[in-house]
Amino acid sequence: MSKFHVMLLVLVALLWNSGASEAEECEKRWIHIRKLPSSLNLDLLANCSEYPMLDDLCPFLANHGLGQKTHNHSHSWYRTDPSMLELIFHRRMLEYPCLTQDPLQANAIYLPYYAALDSLRYLYGPEYNSSAKHGLSLFHFLQSDNPQIWNRHMGHDHFLVMARPAWDFSQPLFNDPPVWGTSFLELPQFFNLTALTLESRAWPWQEHAVPYPTSFHPPNLGLFESWLNRVRRSKRSVLAIFAGGGGVSATPNIRRSIRSECENATTSSDSSYDTLCEIVDCSNGICEHDPIRFMRPMLSASFCLQPPGDTPTRRSTFDAILAGCIPVFFEELSAKAQYGWHLPESEFEEFSVFIPKEEVVFRGMRILDVLQRIPRTRVRRMREKVLELIPSVLYRKHNSSPGLKTKKDAVDLAIDGTLDKIRSRLRDLHLDFVM
Repeated sequence: MSKFHVMLLVLVALLWNSGASEAEECEKRWIHIRKLPSSLNLDLLANCSEYPMLDDLCPFLANHGLGQKTHNHSHSWYRTDPSMLELIFHRRMLEYPCLTQDPLQANAIYLPYYAALDSLRYLYGPEYNSSAKHGLSLFHFLQSDNPQIWNRHMGHDHFLVMARPAWDFSQPLFNDPPVWGTSFLELPQFFNLTALTLESRAWPWQEHAVPYPTSFHPPNLGLFESWLNRVRRSKRSVLAIFAGGGGVSATPNIRRSIRSECENATTSSDSSYDTLCEIVDCSNGICEHDPIRFMRPMLSASFCLQPPGDTPTRRSTFDAILAGCIPVFFEELSAKAQYGWHLPESEFEEFSVFIPKEEVVFRGMRILDVLQRIPRTRVRRMREKVLELIPSVLYRKHNSSPGLKTKKDAVDLAIDGTLDKIRSRLRDLHLDFVM
């Protein structure tokens, strides 16, 4: 047998094994990206400056939704706005290794519909009084274009991403006068699909919360590990920090209690901290797209206070984890009942502190006293656990290096969780999950 024939046989064997390993790796993980009209996604980006009650969203479209770099020489840090999650997720889905062109082979169908961007015309634009129509154009398309894809499992195998809290899409259909939000998640047509939101409600089965995007999007393993080393080496000279706004009203609330306690805290001579509490004032959104304002202080603190605001969750929770700062929660809905795929509920006491806000606001419990009583050995263990969580809450840069892809990030875990959720749902309904 000639050398050429030997090489040909080796090449065929390699291709065969490659195909076999891909099929094995992708078993029960095939996803089909539904091709939607551009009016339901990319065309919506052209309206980025049309809403006078919002900041101009156009600068945040750069780098496929990551936003502009924080400075010219940055490789990992961007001025990311959470409202770009749909664009970020869509770009990453295009790199998913188990994509199929055949929707009948797929275990799940991804709808690249920019739901939150489309909702802006109902929330801030001229269609405010028509919010019950949000999403109907998507449903009409699914029913008119290859309807067998949707009808095969009546939408149970479909999922999408919504870059706002679920509350913003939960207005009852027949509210008169209408209140804040659209009615997308109240439409019976969409009761079966899975919605990945920045914050979910406690009861609907179809919603699941995914992390708010932070500003850190490393493109390779070296830059990720460099940041991890910096976090691990940081001197924690401050006991606790609160980065946020509010707390200035006369009405008793947790932010007011935090601000009062922090402003009046004094460090004793036997304290192991130079400062007990710091406030980074982020009023009026001044920190939102400037991570230097809050990341540097978070790197110097042991604990980061995460009080609820307009809704229970905060992007700051994930900024804190990224900085190796142990989050302190005051409501279970702030994280424990939200991000089970990314922050395992069974491990919460290993990486966070919970202090009921009622105990602080109405019964005089002092937050700093609680934190100072935690043994230093336990604080070190908690910080190590926080460091372990960093890969799971960041959104790595699209087209990142193979080495970094070995660490599952927020998108990877969201896909895994979605596939499990769909599989479980179809099993419960006694439907055959596509093999």
